[in-house]
Amino acid sequence: MRKMLDSLIVKLLVGVFLGIFIGLYAGEKVIVLIATVKYLLGQIIFFVVPIIILGFITPAIARLKSNASKMLGTMILLAYISSLGAATFSMIAGYSLIPNLNISVVSENLRTIPEILFKLNIPPIMSVMSALVLAIFVGLATVRTGAVYVEKILYDLNDITLDIVNKIIIPILPFFITTTFATLAYEGIITKQLPVFLKVVVIILIGHFIWLALLYGIAGLISGKNPMRVLKKYGPAYLTAVGTMSSAAALPVALKCAKSSDALDDEIAEFAIPLGSTIHLCGSVLTEVFFIMVVSKILYGSMPPLPTMMLFIVLLGIFAVGAPGVPGGTVMASIGIVLSVLGFDDTGVALVLTIFAIQDSFGTACNVTGDGALALILNGIFKKKVSREMA
Repeated sequence: MRKMLDSLIVKLLVGVFLGIFIGLYAGEKVIVLIATVKYLLGQIIFFVVPIIILGFITPAIARLKSNASKMLGTMILLAYISSLGAATFSMIAGYSLIPNLNISVVSENLRTIPEILFKLNIPPIMSVMSALVLAIFVGLATVRTGAVYVEKILYDLNDITLDIVNKIIIPILPFFITTTFATLAYEGIITKQLPVFLKVVVIILIGHFIWLALLYGIAGLISGKNPMRVLKKYGPAYLTAVGTMSSAAALPVALKCAKSSDALDDEIAEFAIPLGSTIHLCGSVLTEVFFIMVVSKILYGSMPPLPTMMLFIVLLGIFAVGAPGVPGGTVMASIGIVLSVLGFDDTGVALVLTIFAIQDSFGTACNVTGDGALALILNGIFKKKVSREMA
């Protein structure tokens, strides 16, 4: 019983239900305190994210030796192919299903979260993309120059980062999720937006599961291992992503889940999972494409023509690779092409942002879980090369 209570996934589930209960019944004074705690915990979590990227990706590249450049290029290519494939799948589903749906959107009359008590800004030492680029440059340079002492420092940095994740970030995540769901319930998103949520998000969720099944099926074929050995470990990461709506915030749990699988080498997991959290956003892309088509049907009476959608998804896959792993990062990064390629007006963009935000957590959960499949593919491609290099 105690072991079950100590389980991270149990703590996260308790946080979800407790947060919803508090949010539905809390008064303004209580929700102000909760929103303040949420803000402070979020500051801590997002401060650590660039450190996690530096502390895991850089040493992982150094360990990969001569395979580093090839693995980096392969991971980026896999992330783009996955996002492009998910977008194409979503587009086909949209053209097939949306004309048969009677979808109405209700986005007004939500309560506003009161101003928090105080703000203690803890800005990250650098942006997520800056950390990623720095990690890649330093890691590759360490390999090329054979800098033995720097390599040892990177390994020590890896140990320090792992301690920060296990002793600080993992313990506070259930509280962050509790406060997140409390504010969502207080605003009324969980209740007032339920009709829209049920009509559209169920379709999106099914799409996520189909895409994840395809990704893990391909990963199993390439690696020669049962993909369930990875997928079954991802429950805590999926739930954390649902609660935080952020690939970056879910990164510590996702990394722990991946490293607990006996189907993945630690070196590859430490390379692929942090990198994937930044560049692999297949679930968010799948979601945005479907919602774009829904909004177009609602506001403009028809969905965008096929050539326009094809151009949009090709560009969206590129923008997704560079999107920040924060709540709404994908849709925010793509607003430019929503305006220029699709021709949406301000109302259309606002509506896309609104209904995307309602389910952003599920797209994020798909992103995070899909990273495990890409890691397994890398494991299948590079394991023998890595083993020979490290022997």
